[in-house]
Amino acid sequence: MIRHTVVFRLKHKDSSVEEARFLADAKILAAIPGVEKFEQLRQVSPKNDYRFGFSMEFADQAAYTGYNDHPDHIAFVRDRWIPEVEAYLEIDYAPLS
Repeated sequence: MIRHTVVFRLKHKDSSVEEARFLADAKILAAIPGVEKFEQLRQVSPKNDYRFGFSMEFADQAAYTGYNDHPDHIAFVRDRWIPEVEAYLEIDYAPLS
């Protein structure tokens, strides 16, 4: 299993229509084959200035690679993520045992 996570800050103003539209449109990622347990999260720690997080799981490396190579993921990154995300940190985890 691979858990793919990303925390990020948008270029949009807090609680703006643009912010809401980005988050709503990002739900397309949940429909990509292989994606399990897709979550959109609000980052609440005062220890960093990221505002949101996405988390999802994949059964194995093949499912994760399929997600990364899927046309909907590629289009979302190109058309929405790159233009609208100000900063991010991506972390992928695999269980220790």
